[in-house]
Amino acid sequence: MMKNSKSQYYKIPSKSQFPNPNPNEKIYDIRERTFNFAQRVLEIAEKLPQNRVCDVIRTQLVKSGTSIGANVEEADGAVTKRDFTNKITIARKEAKETKYWLKLIAGKYNIKPELLEDDIQEAQEIINILSAIINKTKRERK
Repeated sequence: MMKNSKSQYYKIPSKSQFPNPNPNEKIYDIRERTFNFAQRVLEIAEKLPQNRVCDVIRTQLVKSGTSIGANVEEADGAVTKRDFTNKITIARKEAKETKYWLKLIAGKYNIKPELLEDDIQEAQEIINILSAIINKTKRERK
């Protein structure tokens, strides 16, 4: 872990430090977006200190953060609209849980809260997108 010599916080690279082929373009593909989010969650989890409390948080964060994309992928292969809606609903629940864990660790465990702001915002945007998909699918079923 890298420690900034002037502060007590560890540095987690932000999304802006990773190359983006089209930096001015937002990713609209939910599958790609949830995959990238899961990769970011894994990076954050690796930066948490090694202790019993953080081990529990790390496990929960990784499980929920990677489950979002996995459920979106499963929804893509759903046989029925009901199955599709159920998988997307599970993905939304996992996104909400991930947002909770990110908010919990922001400012704790030597991680500056502003380093997680983009990730918390991305979790909320994913929640909003998944909610819109669920609502549209439910309207179409009627």
